[in-house]
Amino acid sequence: MAGWQIMRSYRRDEDVKDQKLAPGTRRRILGFARPYRTRIAVFLALVVFDAFLTVASPLLLKRIVDDGVIPKDRGVVVGLALVVAAVAVVDVAAGLVQRYQSARIGEGLIYDLRTRVFGHVLRQPVAFFTRTQTGALVSRLNNDVIGAQQAFTSTLSSVVSNVVSLILVAGAMFYLSWPITLGALLLLPLFLLPARRMGRRLQGLARQQMQVQADMGSRMTERFNVAGAMLVKLFGRPAQEDAEFGERAGQVRDIGVRISMSNYFFFSGLTLVASLATALVYGVGGLLAIDQSLTVGTLLALAALLGRLYGPLTGLSNVRVDIMTALVSFERVFEVLDLPALIQEKPDAKPVPAGAVSVELDDVRFRYPSADEVSLASLETVAVADRRAGGEVLHGVSLRVEPGQLVALVGPSGAGKSTIAALVSRLYDPTSGAVRVGGLDLRDAQLQSLHDTVGVVTQEAHLFHDTVRANLLYARPEATDDDLREALRSAQIWDLIASLPEGLDTVVGDRGHRLSGGEKQRIALARLLLKAPRIVVLDEATAHLDSESEAAVQRALEHTLAGRTALVIAHRLSTVRAADAIAVVDGGRIVEHGTHAELMARGGLYADLYHTQFADQDSSVIKETSTARSA
Repeated sequence: MAGWQIMRSYRRDEDVKDQKLAPGTRRRILGFARPYRTRIAVFLALVVFDAFLTVASPLLLKRIVDDGVIPKDRGVVVGLALVVAAVAVVDVAAGLVQRYQSARIGEGLIYDLRTRVFGHVLRQPVAFFTRTQTGALVSRLNNDVIGAQQAFTSTLSSVVSNVVSLILVAGAMFYLSWPITLGALLLLPLFLLPARRMGRRLQGLARQQMQVQADMGSRMTERFNVAGAMLVKLFGRPAQEDAEFGERAGQVRDIGVRISMSNYFFFSGLTLVASLATALVYGVGGLLAIDQSLTVGTLLALAALLGRLYGPLTGLSNVRVDIMTALVSFERVFEVLDLPALIQEKPDAKPVPAGAVSVELDDVRFRYPSADEVSLASLETVAVADRRAGGEVLHGVSLRVEPGQLVALVGPSGAGKSTIAALVSRLYDPTSGAVRVGGLDLRDAQLQSLHDTVGVVTQEAHLFHDTVRANLLYARPEATDDDLREALRSAQIWDLIASLPEGLDTVVGDRGHRLSGGEKQRIALARLLLKAPRIVVLDEATAHLDSESEAAVQRALEHTLAGRTALVIAHRLSTVRAADAIAVVDGGRIVEHGTHAELMARGGLYADLYHTQFADQDSSVIKETSTARSA
């Protein structure tokens, strides 16, 4: 175990020693350790105690030989042998308690860090997730958190144990025979110098290994999800994918072989030096014992202590790298925790007023935040140089949706419709102006109250890789099966769910890919209906539905939206005609506002959109109506 820890230390990148820690990092680390200070004190006391036991056994061996075996005193031999056995039992018991304390400290720190980072990340704005590489973020929750945890377990115990052991072992050896101890220490450079050279080689190989494994893992992740696998099949590229994956897997194999051989040379060098030192002790010590200037027991004790001298020495030779590696892991975790959440609840936040509520945008201007405001370069796939904010996308937008009113937003792609919807659900805050719900500025509203009030269904409805039941209960965990069935019926999809062998317990697959687009969308609508919000935001929520499904869902929405305030981004004529008012958005401004008939009479942008976008739908509706009348 000691040899493995030494080898791992030499594999760590020495460049970490040159890194500068952010001010206050050590103080924050101690803050995380404060709840475990009693356990850490017990743990360190046991580490020191174990170091004393390490020296005790060889010294007891000396006394057994010199005071018992050679004088042929059976009582001393038996008595000291029992003491050695007792020391071994105590050592095991102390080791058990030490391991328990280490586990409690380590796993507790992992829990604290992971839950803090997870909760903090979930509170970041949507822009954070659009820029961040998911794998890099997950690595912070795994590798860096574990690396930080090791600061208080393996690194701390290793440093304390090595220092105490080195002092005790070297002191005992010098006391027993300083010439032999000095000779043994002179052999240490024969191991340390080649070890450092081998360590640099291992560092380079370790970096290459992590890189090629990351490349291979990313390729598997992209090809193993539904969309990636489908693309491979549709373009007929399995053979090429096999070859390219084989090349990456071959790199992983070759580097693994090189690391394995390097590790062998490392351990062989350590074993060789230890063997040479043992030969030195027995050779010189044996001659001194023959001359009776050294007792046989002392010789055996020196040999036993020698095996416990090189481990601490070599471990401490790279202690700065070990400590800085752990501290840098903490700093990388703190880097995420220090990223401010743009959407925050004020201490004096108020709940959204009860009853039917209005939605109002008052002279709203908005620009999307820059990368520096919402992300970290180290979490992005490519850390681009240009991290400036984008231009303003909304320019003085004012709009009011009365309680119970349905307002449709229409306009060309990129006009700012989805941005308006995102502001109403407070995914972002406006740069200037105000968004109000029931007269309350959303920046003054309690977040949970706002989330309970506003329900959103987007064009790309997301379902978790779980059952239909679990996806629905995400909206209202206390809902009964009867509630779930009623919501599914209202969304016109209960008949399909009931026909499945597992019913509500059917697993929908990764991102809901076991369902069609229309089926996914109707389950998302059922989830919205189950939530029963007072404000509904539909961002092209019926875009994936065929005409029959859309008509069914529209009937469900007509019933569900009754008495609720609704803001709907629509590309379907049926939705536009059902609206109480239509707001036409273009270039980040509302350029027209009125009913369908009023806007058509003006002959402006809405009329142009109608003729290019809705005319075919209108013809289809007229044709279907005529056919129905003829029948």
